[in-house]
Amino acid sequence: MSKPAHLAAVLALLASALALAAAPSPLAARVGESTQLYVRNGALALQRGKSTEAVQHYSTALSDRSLADDRRATILNDRGVAYVRIGRTREAIEDFNKAVELFPEYAATYNNRGNLLLALGLPGEALKDFDRAIVLAPGYAAAYNNRAGAMMQIGKPEKAIRDFTQAVTLLPAAAAPLAGRGRAHLKLDRPHAAIRDFSRAVGSDTRFASGYRNRAKAKLRVGHFNEAIEDLSRAIAFDVSNAEAYMLRGNAYMSAGQLEAAIADFSRFVELRPKDARGFEARGLAHTMAEVHETAFIDLNRAIELNPRSAVAFAYRGYAYIRSGQLEIANSDIQTATKLDAGNAEVLWAKAAADEARGNAEAAVKAYSKALDTKPGFKRALDAMARLGVPEAVEGDRIVEGLGTAGWFVVTNRGRFFAVNRQLPKVRVPLEMMGEGKPRLLSWEEKQRPFRQIGVLTYHSGVIEGPKGPEEMEQAAIIDLRTSSVVAIEPHRLGKKVAGWTWSQNGSVTIASVDGVTDQFQLRRGVSDAALTARRARRRGNRRRASGPAWAPWANDGGFGFAQPNKSRRNRKYRKRRRKQKTIFDLLFN
Repeated sequence: MSKPAHLAAVLALLASALALAAAPSPLAARVGESTQLYVRNGALALQRGKSTEAVQHYSTALSDRSLADDRRATILNDRGVAYVRIGRTREAIEDFNKAVELFPEYAATYNNRGNLLLALGLPGEALKDFDRAIVLAPGYAAAYNNRAGAMMQIGKPEKAIRDFTQAVTLLPAAAAPLAGRGRAHLKLDRPHAAIRDFSRAVGSDTRFASGYRNRAKAKLRVGHFNEAIEDLSRAIAFDVSNAEAYMLRGNAYMSAGQLEAAIADFSRFVELRPKDARGFEARGLAHTMAEVHETAFIDLNRAIELNPRSAVAFAYRGYAYIRSGQLEIANSDIQTATKLDAGNAEVLWAKAAADEARGNAEAAVKAYSKALDTKPGFKRALDAMARLGVPEAVEGDRIVEGLGTAGWFVVTNRGRFFAVNRQLPKVRVPLEMMGEGKPRLLSWEEKQRPFRQIGVLTYHSGVIEGPKGPEEMEQAAIIDLRTSSVVAIEPHRLGKKVAGWTWSQNGSVTIASVDGVTDQFQLRRGVSDAALTARRARRRGNRRRASGPAWAPWANDGGFGFAQPNKSRRNRKYRKRRRKQKTIFDLLFN
């Protein structure tokens, strides 16, 4: 994330820190009425987004020479937050430093200064401030959340998850730590875990645009393209000028084969960022896929003008030349792209497409495979491999002995683990690991109506560091056999805690997770409880009508009256006579 973007992102966190700093305290009683009025007016102005006005009120309050050191420090802290909001970072740092000198036991100042240092790209210094804030206030959720952000910046997502989790524990309804943990899971290639956290985040804040965008990224990773499009449409509704959302949705439309919609979104990106070559690259590729070659070349030439060192632009233009039948010119562009960035997945894909166009399938498969090594789940490469008759499961899979169960076994491919079953060749379950160790499959269950063709595969997902030491964790993958897809991967057990699963006749499953949050999935169009009760009542009534009243003497063969003829036996004989005779083909092959 760029510094300006991160600076904008932390303003909300600074606001939450301000709520702690500006809360009523005994210190207020030791301040004169006029000074106290200026402080209150400053807090109100800051809440209303009038930061410059807030600075003026706080400055007037600070002119009171009778202020005690601790009270002066809290006002300096609040003015520092106001300075951050109007972009005067030097003055903000000075205020935070003075506040720390005057009142070194005040946790909010360390948190706020750490946030500003983090926004300025100094995560190491920021960590020291967050550590101090947590020592002073062990229940300070914002400090845990912000320290996790610093851990993300220095490339320690596993440690970040621990702090995000602590923040979630302290503030279960807060969207920010849930979204932060989701980003950490995505960084660690755990898209299903990320989807779970982002879903909870947008559940807490239904207008959380970045939460929808990030969940869409995770859904794109697992191939849920239509769901990603829905999320991005929500994000755009709440943030209509966010160019990245249009770029993401355009890519989702591309993956879903909706080229016209993709081109419209890439065009919107170009309108918002006319100097960004990526918009022209993406739209050029979409036009190429749509066989609008002349327009594609206009876009791709413009992309190269804007960024002459863009390997992706040359790779896409090379692919456009391939699709238009100009293979020699294509080779020149792809060679240029390779010189600029030989390891780029898009470049490897374009090189593979050139090999395929020349009829060299073996070289094409190798290049597509390298593209997948660089970018796991790369749909265009996967589609090309399938077209060449080499599914992902064949290329690079290696069985890990001793980890399977019930017809399932574990394979490793490109550093990732999957569960596969020879009886279900289209199903491939990513085994996301949450801790140290290898995935060990534990159980497999296929559900009955109304969940027919829904299965649950549980597996050991590693050992993680808990509050009381190492704990084993198990996860459960919900698999839809009808569509050969993984619906979700849910935490099932953590140490002694076990999730509660409730399978309802309405076709939904509710999971009371081990982390204290409940998830629900509508898996089938089941029967509502009221409809189920009515259906059972009708069945009971039909049985009574068929046999007559329970007290009637003719209702029983051995009763007082005459038994009714056995109509079902007569009907079976009739059906047997009408049954179609078998042919020689039936006798030989059935």
